Amino acid sequence: MPLAMTLHRFGIGNLRPEHRPLEVIDKQMVRVAIKAVALNYRDILVMRGTYGPGLALPLIPCSDGTGIVLDAGVDVDDLLTGDRVCTHMVPDWQDGPLEPHMQLSTLGGPAQGILCEERVLPRSAVTPIPDDLEFEEAACLPVAGLAAWCALNGGDIQRGSRVLLLGTGGVSMMALTIARALGAHIAVTSSSDEKLARVRVLGADLAVNYRKEGWVERVRAWSEGGVDIVVEVGGQGTLDQSIRATRDGGHIALLGVLARGSGAANLSEVLMRQIHMHGIFVGSRAELARYVAFVAAHQIEPVIDRIFDGLEEARHAFAHLLAGQHMGKILIRTSP
Repeated sequence: MPLAMTLHRFGIGNLRPEHRPLEVIDKQMVRVAIKAVALNYRDILVMRGTYGPGLALPLIPCSDGTGIVLDAGVDVDDLLTGDRVCTHMVPDWQDGPLEPHMQLSTLGGPAQGILCEERVLPRSAVTPIPDDLEFEEAACLPVAGLAAWCALNGGDIQRGSRVLLLGTGGVSMMALTIARALGAHIAVTSSSDEKLARVRVLGADLAVNYRKEGWVERVRAWSEGGVDIVVEVGGQGTLDQSIRATRDGGHIALLGVLARGSGAANLSEVLMRQIHMHGIFVGSRAELARYVAFVAAHQIEPVIDRIFDGLEEARHAFAHLLAGQHMGKILIRTSP
């Protein structure tokens, strides 16, 4: 029986390994051997019970990963045994706008996730990945990468655009790789001078320590009046600074759970300066396919902080995420 990390009670400390019965494959489903899983802050909120207290348990967490197709249902005619795939977080969201009912299919809550050795998933929950991407690299794409992709595309980024990225977590570092490939000019904030030195090597044009005075002013001066787009993942208290760092008519993309409860912001400035704000909840499967093709075309290598070996290392991996010292994505390699 395949091994899975399962939550029977809320709390990260309650994540336990268990062997689960082999899932039955239906005609429009695929059986996937999971090879790598990427962690997201959403997973922590799910396990704590704060993301959706009404979630049914037991639950296998996580939604962001890659694997190999072991078998396909009779109605699946475009995937073969041995094909390499990544997951799509919201299987019912194939294209167009997100509708409320689609969120019920979200992997890792409310639907069962992929922190396991093997899953049977809807065909709509997987997308082929390029042969030249390692499983661990491709596992960074479906959530953090896709969210960053949709944020930058929503801001109509072009060659020469000025982009501000807050911090050096998974989404921001995925956004850096996309913005660099598109020819944008990139500013990154962090409280770590060591990390700022590393982002300069990765292609950032301006690296600013936000614990030092006047970082918003430095960004505005560098961008000659404000950036074209901010990828806002900073959470409490950063939205007002993001507004001040944005040019008149610019864009602010609010991403995921980290932007919940952002502190009091001067919304009159948003109004008077005609700043566009939009929320990002990953993207459709069609958008994921476009992003994967972009990654392949530009030979993008995701920024990976650390890879933990084995499902039993999951609690250590989440502890590393919670420590907040990482740069880029944290992954679990489920098997060699």
